[in-house]
Amino acid sequence: MNYYAVLLPMKDEEKSKQFRPQHLAFLKQMREEKKILMNGRFTDGAGGLVIYAANSLDEAKSYLKKDPYIVEGARDFEIHEWAMETDVKFDF
Repeated sequence: MNYYAVLLPMKDEEKSKQFRPQHLAFLKQMREEKKILMNGRFTDGAGGLVIYAANSLDEAKSYLKKDPYIVEGARDFEIHEWAMETDVKFDF
């Protein structure tokens, strides 16, 4: 399993407000399916960060492209494979 850090910078604030409930529901479902490790918004309003768990970059992008924020043009995205290092053990 690989991890992919996705930055979601603000593109359209009004669309972000409009599609926030759908985006949050998407994130919750993806966490339940163990496809997202963690996510959160930036407190300065600049956007957010999602850490996807996937077997490949293409698989991570396929998840990301289902996010209502991306589908509806509310946010841009930047994706990077992330070599996570931690002593914390996650139950995935």
